[in-house]
Amino acid sequence: MTFTTHIPALADLTPIAYLDQAGQVNEQFQGKVGVYAIFDQAQTLQFIGYSRDIYLSLQQHLVRRPQACYWFKAQTSDRPNRTVLEAIRDAWITENGVTPVGNGEEQTLWNQPIDAKLTMTEEEQAEYQAADEVTQIKLLKRVARRVEEQVLAQLQERGVQMPIRFNPKLKEAGLLDLKI
Repeated sequence: MTFTTHIPALADLTPIAYLDQAGQVNEQFQGKVGVYAIFDQAQTLQFIGYSRDIYLSLQQHLVRRPQACYWFKAQTSDRPNRTVLEAIRDAWITENGVTPVGNGEEQTLWNQPIDAKLTMTEEEQAEYQAADEVTQIKLLKRVARRVEEQVLAQLQERGVQMPIRFNPKLKEAGLLDLKI
């Protein structure tokens, strides 16, 4: 069975502020399936994605890339289908004329947990290499907590007031991602 899907032009959608007056991620797309486009402060397109819960995805992206998330546009779908969602995403990328950095060279930064291991100092790397497994886990958690403090400071600087809690199990691997 095939059906034609109307793909709205990205330019025709109204930009929505990422954070509301209370410093919370806009909740109107909570539990909604669809495609979304994220823009920086100058309203330059940074990333286009699709999700089973746009609200949760917006939260993740804000934590991962706080300085790139100021505006977004979204198109929800009552009949979600990966092929249709991908077609909308691809059409928006084509409409933009250039692949957004978050869909190109920065894709990992937008889609994967924050890798705190990348911030390890030479001393921490040497300590990690010489340590046993338990000591390695403790070191990774310490590095992850340091990066977590930096991320939370950036979010506070942006005016984010929502509670942010990272998955403690991932910290053992030196990764930071929201606990949802």
